Amino acid sequence: MKNSLRSWGLGVLESWGLKSKVLFTKTKPALLLVLGLLLPVWHAVAQPAANAPEMADTLRQDGKIYVVVAVIAVVLAGLLAYLVSLDRKLTRLEKEVHNR
Repeated sequence: MKNSLRSWGLGVLESWGLKSKVLFTKTKPALLLVLGLLLPVWHAVAQPAANAPEMADTLRQDGKIYVVVAVIAVVLAGLLAYLVSLDRKLTRLEKEVHNR
């Protein structure tokens, strides 16, 4: 039965105009890339799901979660302000170069 399935599969490939050796040599790097990308994901999915992160509960109980959120908000606001000022400087420089 194994040989009949193999011959049927190769027969289908050959009916499509594909040689088995050519097909496998061309798809081998792509197959290895896909497997290399999927194996770590499968490992992560296989981990048991935790009900709730302990660190977040501890920070919430102590009231320190608000400090963490405030620090993250300040850092993101600083990055946004920097990007806006950088954009304004670039716009000004582009206008100067265009007017010359």
